[in-house]
Amino acid sequence: MVLKIRKNKYTYFRGINLSKTLLEIKNLKTSFRINDDYYAAVDDVSLTVNKNEILGIVGESGSGKSALAFSIMGLHNRAKIEGSIDFKGKSIANISTAKMNKLRGKDMAMIFQDPLTALNPLMTVGEQISEIIFLHNKGLSNKKRKGRVIQLINQVGIPRPEHTYEQFPHELSGGMRQRVIIAIAIANQPELLIADEPTTALDVTIQSQILDLIKDLKKDMDAGIILITHDLGVIAEMADRVAVMYAGQIVEIADVHTLFENPLHPYTRSLFNSVPNTNEHQDRLHVIQGIVPSLQNLPRTGCRFATRIPWIDESAHEKNPVLHEVIPGHYVRCTCHSQFYFPDESKEDQKHGVS
Repeated sequence: MVLKIRKNKYTYFRGINLSKTLLEIKNLKTSFRINDDYYAAVDDVSLTVNKNEILGIVGESGSGKSALAFSIMGLHNRAKIEGSIDFKGKSIANISTAKMNKLRGKDMAMIFQDPLTALNPLMTVGEQISEIIFLHNKGLSNKKRKGRVIQLINQVGIPRPEHTYEQFPHELSGGMRQRVIIAIAIANQPELLIADEPTTALDVTIQSQILDLIKDLKKDMDAGIILITHDLGVIAEMADRVAVMYAGQIVEIADVHTLFENPLHPYTRSLFNSVPNTNEHQDRLHVIQGIVPSLQNLPRTGCRFATRIPWIDESAHEKNPVLHEVIPGHYVRCTCHSQFYFPDESKEDQKHGVS
């Protein structure tokens, strides 16, 4: 496997204080109406996010990652939300818009994946950052508020902050716009930060800078961070724990070291197997069969990944798959993981579950 993580990453994870739970989600189900029926895009998801922790959520497009993030932030307009979302011990699922507005941008914030659509093209950068500060700190004078905005622009690594304060979004590069989005998100020092594909469409150098910035924010603000991505390299570098999502469900969750050293669920192993290995000669890349089913065609019983691994016997799957704790802190959905293999593996590899 080409992806490796530092051995001291696990030691660091074990050493941090995760005693304070910021966010606890239990049996969350987010459904959208299509014609006359509701279909769940997030289906029976349970997880926790702790202070001073980065929880990575990884999966293909359409797996429900962003739908989960929007559910936490209360940004779905017409979705049906079931289950519980507790932030700092208080329920925020289905609370009033007024109450949610007091939390958003202050106690919890989100970095959106497309900064150009998230920013108002008719307002300057300074006005947009200043607005979120004003909403939650109305007693702050204009002078102090502007000083705070300049400080934030500088904090996210944008040169000439006074000049950028007066610029409009279209005058900035993609990387600079993403930094502005981050500045808006951290303006009021939130305790929970959700980063939804924060490096999408950015070049490698800028990606690295943005990720370093997010790590610094975790350290500086002691925040809990949910990092949503499809990039396993980003997960290896950034996350303390990882939740793997497929078809609206979490299929595996573990600390980052355990997951990378011993991925178990067939979907997780398939994701890892799809990453090019520069240490070995490969005639072709591994491709996961099929696609993530649409909401309307999603199987609601049995293993949802079964159709994409047809060589595994039906008897290997549970009728109603649940998460099993295989070792402390490592959960895997469905018993099929114990019999999974890749068709091109040797018999010895199949026996030992080597990918």
